[in-house]
Amino acid sequence: MAAEAGHREMGDNVAVGEDPQPQQVADLYFEVWEGQGDVDDDMFLRVLGEAAEAIESLGIPYVLMGGMVSRAAGRPRDTHDIDFLVRPDEAGAALEALRSAGFDTRKTEPQWLYKAVKEGVLVDVLFRATGDVLLDDEMVERAKRRDFGGHEMLAMSVEDLIIIKALSHQEHTARHWFDALALLSNQEVDWDYLVRRARRRGARRVLSLLLYGQSIDVLVPDRAVHDLYDVIYQADKD
Repeated sequence: MAAEAGHREMGDNVAVGEDPQPQQVADLYFEVWEGQGDVDDDMFLRVLGEAAEAIESLGIPYVLMGGMVSRAAGRPRDTHDIDFLVRPDEAGAALEALRSAGFDTRKTEPQWLYKAVKEGVLVDVLFRATGDVLLDDEMVERAKRRDFGGHEMLAMSVEDLIIIKALSHQEHTARHWFDALALLSNQEVDWDYLVRRARRRGARRVLSLLLYGQSIDVLVPDRAVHDLYDVIYQADKD
């Protein structure tokens, strides 16, 4: 019954088990972000647990990322969706796992993002994050199991999340920049790992974040700044 109810919420014209039309997914997406599709915390966490369980049931490597992990790491802010990062070649399987668990699904952006909805909760299945960041073995190994309202799942490491937050910063998404600064200031950061990962993607953006952090008295070690500076500008000299 739960699965049927989840499908019917997409609209009266959507049959149980069928993919909704793109506009139906888009309509619900905007309802959620405009606050019209808000759900209570208990339901949100239950759907989060069901989504993680569905993906894990097939042994698909993943990490939870985004606002939920920021909040768990001590950055209090509202979030209206759930973000999972999977490998590109397993995104279809992850989406099918969610579909089998009663989610309405759509391959919304075939280059980087699929979406699923259940009981008004939006789940993003990302397989190419901002800055062309892909899930890899090291990212999965560094992820930690965290508890979210009684549901345990793999959450992205603080360092990888800082990099993605820095890369995601734009004028209309300034919250990502300040999320990253908050994580730098209130979490125990493995600076060697942060620098090593930033060398692959986003070295200049992360360097600017670290310098900005120092300018507002966040305790960023000089060696992390120097290491990234050398990576960028020594490479330019070579």
